[in-house]
Amino acid sequence: MTTSTSEIIGILGGMGPAATADFYAKLVSMTPGSSDQDHLRTVIWSDPTIPDRTDALLGDGPDPTPWLLDGSRVLREAGATVIAIPCNTAHAFVPRIAEHVGLPIVHMIGEVAQHLSTVSPRIHTAGLLATTGTLRAGLYQDWLGRFGIRLVLPDAGSQDREVMAGIRAVKAGDRDGATTLLERAARHLTEQGAQAVIAGCTEIPLGLPADTVDVPLVDPALVLAQALVRRAGRGSTAGEAA
Repeated sequence: MTTSTSEIIGILGGMGPAATADFYAKLVSMTPGSSDQDHLRTVIWSDPTIPDRTDALLGDGPDPTPWLLDGSRVLREAGATVIAIPCNTAHAFVPRIAEHVGLPIVHMIGEVAQHLSTVSPRIHTAGLLATTGTLRAGLYQDWLGRFGIRLVLPDAGSQDREVMAGIRAVKAGDRDGATTLLERAARHLTEQGAQAVIAGCTEIPLGLPADTVDVPLVDPALVLAQALVRRAGRGSTAGEAA
C-alpha cells in the first residue's frame, strides 16, 4: 500500500559520482515497499566540478563552499524539502552553508554518532577510515566524543599509503586495488582495539567489503539513508546498518 509523504529528498552529490550513485541505491534499498509508488521522491544534483574538499581543508585548493551553496539552491528550486550530502568531508563546510540554504540538512556524521551510541553490545572504541581532510577537521572526533566513544585513527603512514591511496583507487575505478589497501588499514585499527570501523568516506564501502573486516563496518551512507527514510515517516527500514 502506498504511503504518501510531502518530503522530497535532495541529494547534493558528485563527491564523487560513484559514491552518489551508491547512496541513491542504498536509499532505495532501505525504503520498505513493494511498488514504485512506495518509494521517496528524490532530486539528485551530482556536480563533480566541486573542488576537492580535502585539498581545501589542507590549504591546497579552492574553497568548495560556493559550489555547495549553488547545488543546494538547485535542489531547493527543484522542490527538495530536505538535503542529504553523501560526502563525509563536505560536512566540514556545512556550518558555512546551513543558514543560507533555507532547507534542513540531515547531518550524516551526527547520525552515525547517534547510531553507534545505540549499538549493543556497547561500542566504547571505534576506528575511523576517512580522508585526511575529514581527520583534520575533527568531524568524527567531535561527534563521537559527545557520546563518550573513543576514536582510533590510522598512523600517518597508513593514512597516506593505504587510506588515501585506497580512496583514490576507488575514484579511478580500481576497486580490487582499493580493497587490498583498505583491508590492511582496517586491520591496523582493530589491532588498536576498535570494536567497529567507520567507513568515513563514501568511496570506502565501494572498495572495502564488510566481510573483509573483523568487526562491524559502519557505512555512514547507509545510516544516512535510514535516517531519511525515518524522517519521511516510512516506518521500519528494509535493513539495518552494522
